[in-house]
Amino acid sequence: MLKMVAFVVNLAATVFATSSQAEQVSSLYTSLDLDKCKLVASNANEGGWAEFNCKGLNGMRVRVAEGDLRFFVSYGPNAENQIAASQTLSPFNTIHKTLEWRVERKGAEWVPFATILRYFWDSDGKKGQTLIVTKLEGNEACQVAHIVADGTPNANELARAAADTHARSFKCGNTETLRFGPGGQRLPG
Repeated sequence: MLKMVAFVVNLAATVFATSSQAEQVSSLYTSLDLDKCKLVASNANEGGWAEFNCKGLNGMRVRVAEGDLRFFVSYGPNAENQIAASQTLSPFNTIHKTLEWRVERKGAEWVPFATILRYFWDSDGKKGQTLIVTKLEGNEACQVAHIVADGTPNANELARAAADTHARSFKCGNTETLRFGPGGQRLPG
């Protein structure tokens, strides 16, 4: 009987800690429809490129650049100088029209610490999807994790877990981007 009481107390403590933490971290969503963003600059010549300013959570600037059929996404007033401004996937790619923001409660406000964005890619006729987790901290942003979405039924949950577990402690410029494959296993860099 004593073991049963200890088990119930431990279970209750775990549920309380998990629900308490869940109330402190959540997701909010904004549109990332380039047709509704401001085109800042473009060049339609061979090797063309374009740069857009979009409105993110609480009006935060989301800079989307496209060059060589690849997309680069960075954030805030310093977006073009961030590590994220030069990070993308190797294959030709496009981005989803919805941006997920991982936020934590600080007082009465929800403050973003990471984003999750789905990239659609094409490599020699093979198509796929990858979720990219990007860290937001002050004036810096960088990619923290890539989660293979194909064959991973819980890819969104894995991306949220990667953001919540790794984004705040990730050292931009000093740490290699984490990679997770189908089923959530960690892949070598």
